[in-house]
Amino acid sequence: MYSRVYSAAVRGIESCQIQVEADVSDGMPSFDMVGYLGTEVREARERVKTALRNSGIVIPAKRITINLSPSDVRKEGASFDLPIAAAVLASLGFVPQSSLDDTMIIGELSLDGSIRAVNGILSIVDAAKKLGFRYCAVPKENAGEGAVISGIDVIGVGTVDDLIAFLNDRNSILPEFINIEEIFQDSYKIYESDFDEVNGQQSVKRATEVAVAGLHNILYIGPPGSGKTMIAKRIPTILPDLTLEESLEISKIYSIQGLLPKESSLILKRPFRAPHHTITPIALCGGGRIPHPGEISLADRGVLFLDELPEFTKSTLEIMRQPLEEHEVNISRLSGVYTYPANFMLVAAMNPCSCGYYPDRDRCSCSQHDVGRYLSRISQPLMDRIDICVEAPRVDYAEIAGVRKNENSAEIRRRVSRAHEIQKIRYEGTRFRFNSDLTAAGVKKYCPLGDEEEKLMEQIFGKMGLSARAYHRILKVARTIADLEGIDNITVRNLSEAACYRSTDRN
Repeated sequence: MYSRVYSAAVRGIESCQIQVEADVSDGMPSFDMVGYLGTEVREARERVKTALRNSGIVIPAKRITINLSPSDVRKEGASFDLPIAAAVLASLGFVPQSSLDDTMIIGELSLDGSIRAVNGILSIVDAAKKLGFRYCAVPKENAGEGAVISGIDVIGVGTVDDLIAFLNDRNSILPEFINIEEIFQDSYKIYESDFDEVNGQQSVKRATEVAVAGLHNILYIGPPGSGKTMIAKRIPTILPDLTLEESLEISKIYSIQGLLPKESSLILKRPFRAPHHTITPIALCGGGRIPHPGEISLADRGVLFLDELPEFTKSTLEIMRQPLEEHEVNISRLSGVYTYPANFMLVAAMNPCSCGYYPDRDRCSCSQHDVGRYLSRISQPLMDRIDICVEAPRVDYAEIAGVRKNENSAEIRRRVSRAHEIQKIRYEGTRFRFNSDLTAAGVKKYCPLGDEEEKLMEQIFGKMGLSARAYHRILKVARTIADLEGIDNITVRNLSEAACYRSTDRN
């Protein structure tokens, strides 16, 4: 007897439909599986047979053939256990085929017949909804995660017996329900840190506000203990709250990695990822034998903080150049191309020299050659992709011990949110979202200069020896400064401030 079950495979952050076909016929007893299968899927044969036997299902001595199609898609992982079991059950007459036609099934089996959680449920349920399925049967532990997607009934099953009961009687298990609006209303709690805890460094905080307002990449240069990391860690507190669409995009990535918080089943705050400088290129950008997202994708819609930037290997840093421009990572394998979003804000910090105290000659013994060699660990093409570079000087005692009231994150976030709203209106109907996204053509259209501003920009270009990319980035930063001030046209003052944030380009 022939049966067909629908399942899905995760590719990138999206999922594609997989048909699991089963045929049980007379002949030499066997259990064969075909369909471009990975090792874990081929091992499902033993897990399925044992799990069904321990669930009280007697598999007759017949020829069983399982096919997973399409055959040009590589099937990896143990999440096909449950749909394979369902296909066998339907072929043996334990469940009706009609109940499988509008249901997508996913899950890993234990030998005792219980069903284990799998990664990527959010992407799979979303795909099931888009494909028009009415139900999606998932492991009980994943039911809350899947229920985040509205418009489809997510059924949590804990054992093979639960699945059989549901397929024979749709009313035996109620769909999981989550109130997304309520989760979002309760999600924006007070952050553990705040900008009002940062004393001094007014110019650094101003540069940070400008960077966040236009989602520009930023580099802090300063001696140890000057507050670079302290400020960087507080950037998420001045970023606008996530929208539901952004939250779902980020949550899909975390779901694939199995990193979603169980209490909410969604990522509710903007990510802040700070990998150690020993990270490998694959761990940073994604990949591997079975491709998975890397740190830059886990930082999507949030902040990727690279502390001690020159200590990262050159190959690790250079691999970021394309994602910084394209806002996505494309990983090519024989089995296909995997695409992960990488729309993040790069925040980096570094010392001015290997000892960290240049130009303080009372503490620094590095020669000019040593300083140049240390800074040259970061290539110019990568530096050109960092819009803002600001020096973080040593903080003196009066600033540290002072009782001056500092501006808090909420006040800064209000100004940033207004600038984001201005950009949203300006770029409506275009592929741009923030000033940092502008191409050369976009800069020409949205960053026009008056005669006085044009003359100043010509002087800046010649004096600083800018590349074309650095020239455009100064204009984009100036556009953001103007947005923060709520003015339509870029002024000389805006250009002067933006040029100050390209200190690494000075001759």
